[in-house]
Order: sequence, then structure tokens, then C-alpha cells
Amino acid sequence: MLIIAVYTDIKDKKLPNYLTFPAMFMGLICHFINDGLSGLFFSIAGLVLGIALLFLPYIIGGMGAGDAKLMGAVGAFLGPKGVFIAFLATSIVGGIYAVALLASHGYLKEALKRYWAIFKTFIFTKKFIYIPPSKREQKPKLRYGVAIALGTIISIAFTLKI
Repeated sequence: MLIIAVYTDIKDKKLPNYLTFPAMFMGLICHFINDGLSGLFFSIAGLVLGIALLFLPYIIGGMGAGDAKLMGAVGAFLGPKGVFIAFLATSIVGGIYAVALLASHGYLKEALKRYWAIFKTFIFTKKFIYIPPSKREQKPKLRYGVAIALGTIISIAFTLKI
């Protein structure tokens, strides 16, 4: 599912419901078959937490709904603790990916200057004042499905101590 998500996110620039919803359902069914109602509740808790972790970034426009649903599908398989660890790994991978993307498009220096100005303003005035990107600094599109897939795989590998 994660490999297909990466492919679709890069190719079509979205994570469709026909990928995320069946994955959620399969996670719920697998845990129910293996552990009964306790497995189902474990899976539901992971699904809800996975979506909740990316809900705020979705609401403020930082990512698409498909990203939140993909993290929910991951949660349906990994449960609440597993999806939280996957989320942390995804955040690290996503940050590295974002810096690499900015650097490859030549916007990293300008972005760092802008964020440094925001930080200095906060330190000296105790007020958070967002400085929007200039017209020249266009945002390259981050395909967060890639970060979710890599972060999830890394979290599973570390959890299994591979």
C-alpha cells in the first residue's frame, strides 16, 4: 500500500480514496480477525490517532486530506503507539525532504533568511509575526505521501530492530 501511495502521490499528485479507504478497512479487518474486538478497538484507535495527527496541518492548508487519510490507514495497521512512532519518523523524513526540495530549487537561502527574521522578531518583541514568502520564492510541492511511506518503513524497521 505504501509503495502504491508513493507512486500515486508522485504521478497524480494526490492520494485517492480508492487507496486509503480499503487500506483502512483491511487494517481493521486484520486486527479483528486476529484479536477479536480488542484488536478492532486497537486498530480503530490507531486509525483515529493517525488522522488526528495530520488533521491540523490539513486544516491550515499544509497538506492534503489524502495525507491525513494515509496516516490513518497506517494507524489502522500499526495501532496508536505504532502510528505515533511512524508520525515522528515521518516528521523527521518530511523535514529533511523539505530542506532538500528547497535547496534543489534554489530557495533554501531565502527561506532561511525569512525564518531567521521571524525568529529574531519573536525573540525581541515576544510577538510571532509571519513573513510570507516573496513572489520569487515559489513553494515547490512536497509530496508528503513519500515522507509518510519512508517514515513508516523506518519506524517499523527500528521497532523490529532490523
